[in-house]
Amino acid sequence: MSAWAAKRFWTDVTAVPDGDGFGIRLDDSAVKTPAKAAMIVPTQEMAQAIADEWALVDGQIDPTVMPFTRSANAAIDKVATQFGDVAAMLGAYAASDLLCYRADSPAGLVSRQKAGWDPLLEWAADTFGARLVTTVGIMPVAQDENALSALQKPLFDATEFEMAALHDLIAMSGSLVLALGVTQRRLSAQHAWELSRIDETWQAEQWGVDEDAQQAAEVKRLAFNHAADFYFMAKIATDR
Repeated sequence: MSAWAAKRFWTDVTAVPDGDGFGIRLDDSAVKTPAKAAMIVPTQEMAQAIADEWALVDGQIDPTVMPFTRSANAAIDKVATQFGDVAAMLGAYAASDLLCYRADSPAGLVSRQKAGWDPLLEWAADTFGARLVTTVGIMPVAQDENALSALQKPLFDATEFEMAALHDLIAMSGSLVLALGVTQRRLSAQHAWELSRIDETWQAEQWGVDEDAQQAAEVKRLAFNHAADFYFMAKIATDR
């Protein structure tokens, strides 16, 4: 069956063991991805989260309100089929990590960036042996290749499901260090999001809040937090 049939046709939704993972059944039909691959996910917790989304469908299927289903689809149809390319693309963020590019003024913003970002760079140096250098402004600064490789290694060690989550954590924050801080439980997703928004928060404090920008940021914040939830759901129990 196609997982993206136009309307609900099922009565019961269940998460069931399937091979080395877990699948989702709509009555007796297995949920498949848009590319027609079997939707087999690594943990029962993730399978149940996806099943809960399908159970809530009332009439028309709307993928935009099914974030766990969409993330699993991305992991299976997109990440798994081009894993090396995705890892390399995300690893490139280390060379231009948000935390390394600082303002030269005003003093309050400089101080806030330093207080928020320096401890994470120290943590990355201590945890991964990856000491990144900072600069003022937006001109690229060269980073040590060994440091970059050390930061990128966790990406290549990830599963396709973890990588799907890492994609959003990195791309939305602009920082591989912040993303690893979340996945290594150095800080919460909410804290990481706030640290990634220091500049925007400062500007809003000085000039007032733009309601459209605020609404767009809230959508991204929820997606960022979802990515963290998906990452930890992807880890098998012995890994946690």
